[in-house]
Amino acid sequence: MNVTRRSYDAKCICHFPQLSRLLQQESRAMRAKIQALDAQLPVRYSLMALCALGVLLSLLSVVLFNVGWLALLVCAGLVGVGVHDLKQTRHAILRNYPVIGHMRFLFEFIRPEMRQYFIESDSEAAPFSRAQRSLVYQRAKGEPDNQPFGTHLDVGKQGYEWVNHSMSPTKLPTHDFRIWIGGTPNTSGLSPSASAQPCTQPYQASVFNISALSFGSLSANAILALNKGAQMGGFAHDTGEGSISTHHRTNGGDLIWEIGSGYFGCRNDDGTFNAERFATNATDPQVKLIEIKLSQGAKPGHGGILPGPKVTAEIAAARGVPEGKDCISPSSHSAFSTPVEMMHFIAQLRQLSGGKPVGFKLCIGHPWEWFAIVKAMLATHITPDFIVVDGAEGGTGAAPVEFSDHVGAPLQEGLQLVHNTLIGVNLRSRVSIGAAGKVVSAFDLVRLMALGADWCNAGRGFMMALGCIQAQSCHTGKCPTGVTTQDPVRQQALVVPDKAERVRNFHRSTLHALQELVQAAGLQHPSELSAHHIVRRVSDTEVRVLSNLIMRMEPGALLGDMDKQHKVFKDYWPLADEKSFRAVNLKAAAA
Repeated sequence: MNVTRRSYDAKCICHFPQLSRLLQQESRAMRAKIQALDAQLPVRYSLMALCALGVLLSLLSVVLFNVGWLALLVCAGLVGVGVHDLKQTRHAILRNYPVIGHMRFLFEFIRPEMRQYFIESDSEAAPFSRAQRSLVYQRAKGEPDNQPFGTHLDVGKQGYEWVNHSMSPTKLPTHDFRIWIGGTPNTSGLSPSASAQPCTQPYQASVFNISALSFGSLSANAILALNKGAQMGGFAHDTGEGSISTHHRTNGGDLIWEIGSGYFGCRNDDGTFNAERFATNATDPQVKLIEIKLSQGAKPGHGGILPGPKVTAEIAAARGVPEGKDCISPSSHSAFSTPVEMMHFIAQLRQLSGGKPVGFKLCIGHPWEWFAIVKAMLATHITPDFIVVDGAEGGTGAAPVEFSDHVGAPLQEGLQLVHNTLIGVNLRSRVSIGAAGKVVSAFDLVRLMALGADWCNAGRGFMMALGCIQAQSCHTGKCPTGVTTQDPVRQQALVVPDKAERVRNFHRSTLHALQELVQAAGLQHPSELSAHHIVRRVSDTEVRVLSNLIMRMEPGALLGDMDKQHKVFKDYWPLADEKSFRAVNLKAAAA
């Protein structure tokens, strides 16, 4: 039997090449038949042919029985679409596949929604994961945010982080954590900052505030709801560079007035800075902080243009620009051109505002430019009251993809550089630091404060509290939830009283979660957090305290010998000049 089996196998092996050739011949013959059939009546035209047949049949039904009008109209319409597809020259797919080719564009159109609802996992971030969005929605709605059955995260994955807890947790009376910006309280009242021309109206800010979101990018109802929520919750609302609109003023919430390179709300007709108009807005009691925008994380180093048709009467009034004409945001400021001039501009704004805290926002780029700003602080003895570090992971309604993906330092690196530099020149106690970039949870707050931030801002987190579903259609004006549109009909979907309550709930619940984390760590205030409290997994078998992974600076270290400093300071600090944003002899240093 074995001999017979081996003989049979041998015959099969011998005949296998012949069998393969036979199958290939049959396959070629079948393809030829299909091609011949396609040449006679191409399959790609079949749906259009069926529609034409439907026209004939429905027309016959109408003539004989006076029924079928709807079918006739539908089929005739589809035939018309097919004829148009064959004649148009823009889409090759539609010329080859009339009528049915539109399915491709339909599937492409609904792809983000199909992916979001049916494909992506709870932990897949694009840019915010479903788990992150659900957390915001639950807290905004006042629903329980407890999670059953343990963590869904892979605790053995490289990059996983956690907060070390204490065996002696604290019990704190409130979650309303606050910090002073521009000064500190003392026995006789408020002590202004030590800066030349100091702040005389310090602001006690929440450690969690609304990041820069301009009216124009956001709808009127969105601005109204955000500011009402801020007023109800006792936290601050950054206006964005679009200036202060009537919608920011309606509910009286605390404002951080952001001044960009277009000087909206304080500009001359030629786009330059107007001191008188600035003073009018800055002395308004509702304005608590003035923030100069040097750059933003989503598109650092890039200006902007709001096309004329989008410059409505309301937007024109808020920005101080002509209605219906292009509104330009230059890529750089005209009020100053050197770091020293920038410090004097900060002092001027502080004086014009009546002594209110003045600072700036930036996404870190060339390190020598940041170092030049710090050297200007030392040279002039003028310090900003605060600096907001915006990470490259920040968002905006519209930005060139290369800028969003590949320009600017991520928040961790930018925050660390700013924090350590100020420590190294003994100015950290005089300058508060805010941080912004994908902040939605209490752990995000804890981590950033451990890295050196005094407070955090969130933009997209509060947008989701308003009802944003991450449809990513902000730039189209067709936001499905009325958050990022100027369409008066679409924004009616956003009911201000309801959404304002959600904004307050999200803020309150996030700070309550922060309180529990601070208590678990055995601390009295988030300001006590440091990199020693955060642990990161660096491999399958090793974890490291974050303080052992990041750069650390000794107080005053940059005022002495540079040889022992981190390479970024050793290489670039000597290149920085307070009189220019350009590096001194960069080519020689690179060589």
